[in-house]
Amino acid sequence: MSWLAGCRRLHRRYERKAEHFLAFVGIAAALISYRRLAN
Repeated sequence: MSWLAGCRRLHRRYERKAEHFLAFVGIAAALISYRRLAN
């Protein structure tokens, strides 16, 4: 999970529902993968 350290929204769990938090984890993982491929 250390590779998600750059995502501020994931430092603290603001969402009340676990489904929303997991959705943000998926979005963050997709963005990190996209940035790595773009470079």
